[in-house]
Amino acid sequence: MVTKSATQPNMKTHTRLLVAALTSAMSLPAMAAFSLEGKSDAEKGLAVAQEAERRDEGWSDSSADMIMVLKNKGGRESRRELRILSLEVPEDGDKSLTIFDSPRDVAGTALLTHSHKVDADDQWLYLPALKRVKRIASNNKSGPFVGSEFAFEDLSSQEVEKYSYLYLRKEPCPSAESLECHVVERDPVDENSGYTRQVAWIDADEFRVHKVDFYDRKEKLLKTLSVSDFKQYLDQYWRGLSSVMQNHQTGKSTSLELQNLEFKTGLTEQDFTENSLKRAR
Repeated sequence: MVTKSATQPNMKTHTRLLVAALTSAMSLPAMAAFSLEGKSDAEKGLAVAQEAERRDEGWSDSSADMIMVLKNKGGRESRRELRILSLEVPEDGDKSLTIFDSPRDVAGTALLTHSHKVDADDQWLYLPALKRVKRIASNNKSGPFVGSEFAFEDLSSQEVEKYSYLYLRKEPCPSAESLECHVVERDPVDENSGYTRQVAWIDADEFRVHKVDFYDRKEKLLKTLSVSDFKQYLDQYWRGLSSVMQNHQTGKSTSLELQNLEFKTGLTEQDFTENSLKRAR
């Protein structure tokens, strides 16, 4: 691990200043080719994250079906079917609504997420058995989402401003050695995060996240997210159709298979309110 210098300025302030500078530069009519030359490790890490975000702008909204498979340490599996609706919010974090369709014991459960660039995300969980909406407190977002290896905070959009950054190295991408990956450490700025740091592998060709290692509050490796089977939509937007979150401390894992993904379906802000959460079926 690369050690951060104790003489660095406050990382939150540093990050926000760099974000503003990079955003301003990207608004120029003729943007220069992506380059890390002459940048510090903190600037390099931020530049990679900012480029990944820039390449994924303008998708508007999307809908998809998902198959979730939970596997325990002994290999026993349970399968769940769900839908996810997403809305791009250019001036803030994105919004999403996740709805479970099966099995019967979780059918109708729904999670509404309003991500934010700087402020704490807002999340609400609808529990059909109780017929009520429960707000997820900020200090509970590191908890598991309906028994899976994904935490509530993993289901928020990963806005650039949520982290400070450090560029570690460049190396072949995991499970895709024909590609080179930027390896970037990103540290959550939210004190309620369940992670002290994350290490992400982002390919240098299309800036897709292939792998993320998550370290717990004791600085021990907790989980690894592996993303594969990438497909391009609308000649611009890449999505990994297969994701696996492996918990190294419990031996459990959760896989997600994305199906029937569509963009620009006409979703609006009204589809992502507490009332829409209660109506979700």
